[in-house]
Amino acid sequence: MPTYQYACNSCAHEFEAFQSFSDDSLTQCPECQGEIRKVYTAVGVVFKGSGFYKTDSAVKKTTTPPAPPAAPAASAD
Repeated sequence: MPTYQYACNSCAHEFEAFQSFSDDSLTQCPECQGEIRKVYTAVGVVFKGSGFYKTDSAVKKTTTPPAPPAAPAASAD
C-alpha cells in the first residue's frame, strides 16, 4: 500500500497516510480541519545492469592490428 505525504495549507502540519491506489485523496487536516494538499517529492532511481549509459550502446572501435599476410606455401620437391 503506497504512502502519501500531505501538508496543510493553513497550519503547515505535515503527515503521511497509507492509502490504496483506488482511495480518494484526503481533503482535511487532522490538526485544524483546514484544507490540505499532496506533497510530491523526487524518487531516487538506481539503474542497474547494462544499457543505461551512453557508452553502453555506443559503437565499439576495435584496436586489434590487422593479421599479418600469410606466408607462401612451401613446395614439396
